Amino acid sequence: LISMLDKITALVPMKGISERVKNKNVRSFCGSPLMCVILKTLTSIDIINKIVVNTDSEEIKDIASKYNKVIIHDRPKEICGNHIPMNKIIEYDLSILDGEHFMQTHSTNPLLLGKSIIDAHSKYFEYIDIFDSLFSVTECKQRYYDVNQNPINHDPLVLLNTQNLTPIYEENSCFYFFSKKSFRIHKNRIGSHPQLYVLSKIESYDIDTEEDFLIAEKVFFEKNKG
Repeated sequence: LISMLDKITALVPMKGISERVKNKNVRSFCGSPLMCVILKTLTSIDIINKIVVNTDSEEIKDIASKYNKVIIHDRPKEICGNHIPMNKIIEYDLSILDGEHFMQTHSTNPLLLGKSIIDAHSKYFEYIDIFDSLFSVTECKQRYYDVNQNPINHDPLVLLNTQNLTPIYEENSCFYFFSKKSFRIHKNRIGSHPQLYVLSKIESYDIDTEEDFLIAEKVFFEKNKG
């Protein structure tokens, strides 16, 4: 059984206007709005007590309000727009929410599994005395160069097989676990000493472009058909 002390609030910011994929959050994704995928996942997880949807869109509010656990935060005009850093939106939500521990995620990672969120939640609390936060990453083992053509994670004269390279970790934005205290001190969701949680490339898939949307929809359909 999960105690009330272990339950957390999920933050799911969603803006109405998206630049690269028009109306991304409400666009049909395998028969329902894209945003519904993450809301269905979160509502099915016992460790999540509340789901906060911070938005500037009436359509998003209407769809989200139909889900259990969902609380709507009307996004103030001063933090609307594509130029606003995510930490500003989180700061606003925390200022009007009770509770100490939070998870922030997005609607643009529809292949993220509930079991990964549950496992990350367990890791967050297990090592909370060591790490002040946790966020998801994708492990990359390829040969990388910086803008000046300098090798980052390999020696071109050695050419190790890629599976033997030192990995680089990409922040994939699938989820972030943090406390109100850590956010207040550091003014950001990853704190100063975060724990990395590795997700598979499939789960980490993020929709940024039209091509991403089509690929994610195809994979989601194949994984959930039947």
